[in-house]
Amino acid sequence: MTAVSDERGTVELRELAEQAGRDLEDASALDILRWAADTFGKRFCVTSSMEDAVVAHLASRALPGVDVVFLDTGYHFPETIGTRDAVEAVMDVNVITLTPRQTVAEQDAEYGPKLHDRDPDLCCRLRKVRPLEEGLRDYLAWATGLRRDESPTRADTPVVGWDEKRRKVKISPIARWTQDDVDGYVAEHGVLTNPLLQDGYASVGCAPCTRRVLEGEDARAGRWAGSAKTECGLHG
Repeated sequence: MTAVSDERGTVELRELAEQAGRDLEDASALDILRWAADTFGKRFCVTSSMEDAVVAHLASRALPGVDVVFLDTGYHFPETIGTRDAVEAVMDVNVITLTPRQTVAEQDAEYGPKLHDRDPDLCCRLRKVRPLEEGLRDYLAWATGLRRDESPTRADTPVVGWDEKRRKVKISPIARWTQDDVDGYVAEHGVLTNPLLQDGYASVGCAPCTRRVLEGEDARAGRWAGSAKTECGLHG
């Protein structure tokens, strides 16, 4: 298949995404990513929080040297930065690190310290959402590690869909996977994972807003615990 052109309009891209979501619903994660590589070529990237490198590893099999976009918010655990560096060193990917316009110190000076405690939505918007929007500007499609079983807010995630906010094709190749599927892939392929996953963290975000999960809690219960916030804004 020939990669789509830069001039392809948003209506065409939306229709392409919606059709692919139907056609690829039962396809394997690798086949979904091969479709993305064939369709978008270098205008396709993977985003990774460096919780694990499963989607990056899968994408590197479909498109060696694929761009893997990582958001360095300035608030990450050292283990997360270490995972990023290890992925860059050992996998056939091109890691691109995005940073916010302001350092943490500059943000503190303008908005006051610990904005994440007082207005976590604004903090996420400044340190995650805006940098990603700028970083994805030259791509037509991006892949995420979203899974339907992670939380109720992600239960309807399509394997291929349309990102209306960014006007891009959004691909979630492991949307139908369970945690057992992820664990099995990690074990089979020796995929890098964040060490915090072995230390009680089921979902890894910024250090000030992430805690270990308790027995019986869903995987994202440790994110923004004690508040009504469930998503950072990257996915809705």
